[in-house]
Amino acid sequence: MHVRFDRDTCIGMFQCVAEWDAFEENKDEGKADLADAKEVEPSVFEREVPEDAEFDAKFAARVCPVDAIEIYDDGDRIV
Repeated sequence: MHVRFDRDTCIGMFQCVAEWDAFEENKDEGKADLADAKEVEPSVFEREVPEDAEFDAKFAARVCPVDAIEIYDDGDRIV
């Protein structure tokens, strides 16, 4: 399972930060940051989701008000 985060879409509500500790507040830029992520396209970041964080990652994606966070499993988007 992996997470894809579109930082340009992020509006800095930081709801994801409250749900999964892989997201961090970057108040200077008014955006969230995804720790240990690789930039795969300009302002789009991806990383693997550890098994013990799958629930939190899914919830972070669900609470994002602008759908900047997507969760994929075996190539299929699940959230």
